[in-house]
Amino acid sequence: MENSAAITPKAVREDATLQHELMRNEVFFPALPGVKDAVEQALNEVHKHGDIFAAGLSARIAAEINVPAEHVVVGAGSAALLQELIRTQAGPGEEVVLAWPSFEAYPAMVANVGATPVRVRLSDHRHDLDAMAAAVTDRTRLMLICNPNNPTGTVLGHDELDRLLRALPSHVTVAVDEAYHEFADPVELAEGLELHKEDDRVCVVRTFSKAYGLLGSRVGYLVGHPPLIRVLSRTLPFFRANALGQAAALAALDAADEMRRRCAVIVAERNRIRSVLGDIGLLTPDSGGNFLWLPLGEEAEAFARFCTDRGVRVWGLPGEGVRVTIGDRSACDAFVAAAAEYPGIGAQS
Repeated sequence: MENSAAITPKAVREDATLQHELMRNEVFFPALPGVKDAVEQALNEVHKHGDIFAAGLSARIAAEINVPAEHVVVGAGSAALLQELIRTQAGPGEEVVLAWPSFEAYPAMVANVGATPVRVRLSDHRHDLDAMAAAVTDRTRLMLICNPNNPTGTVLGHDELDRLLRALPSHVTVAVDEAYHEFADPVELAEGLELHKEDDRVCVVRTFSKAYGLLGSRVGYLVGHPPLIRVLSRTLPFFRANALGQAAALAALDAADEMRRRCAVIVAERNRIRSVLGDIGLLTPDSGGNFLWLPLGEEAEAFARFCTDRGVRVWGLPGEGVRVTIGDRSACDAFVAAAAEYPGIGAQS
């Protein structure tokens, strides 16, 4: 593969109206094979209730991941399931421990139910699990672990999470958010489902929005033990995955081989761009997601605006850094060209 460092900023900037969207962690591939046909077929039944509890999709997922069907609940995306999980676990006067920076919606989700988010700073861009365990009090009801972590991409291994669980009191539920697990090296990534099987405090949340490319369909699932699933299921009809989303998810599961091939393409491009950025002096943590994290600190907002002015939209977290989604080759090359132009970029570390 050619080296993007040779691309000139002038070549990329000739079309000033060109906008590359690298801020939303979308995959750039079109719908997986069979998804469009499945959705079109489902339109014939769109006037009916359909499978309100997504029992068919839940059973299929359970078979795919080798857990009992009663351990799976499907909802309108992983964020909806996380919000409902937080509502059932915490409330006013109670706390939810989370790493920071992590998924930017976590604090708002906790605040939505009147609970207090307890943010624990990352250490070297990774979850500081010792500090998170130390932050637990008798008011703590839930701990959120994003693995791989969004926005830094860093990965926690099985032994690390196992040690964390051993350090936590029995009253704390641990939710492992695995939205990006398909992009991570399985040798390095903790297997949340195995932890779930070993410990009834652990639940795992996954989504069809990322690797399966169904972001607009809003379909996700949560794997938990039956007492937790029963509580979540009481309100399931109100945050249900709709019939079209269920059809799309079932078809996407049928195309799992193609999904994995596409993930491999994204991972290869992620690793290429990380190497090229390192060559120009912009160091990034190793990532297990479909994105890279640039720890630019106070330069984050200025860098994001700089890239936008050059036709590439990235996500900046003020005072922290910039997250860059891996797009297609042209988008990634445009980003590298913009980054190379940023004043003083070679001094970043």
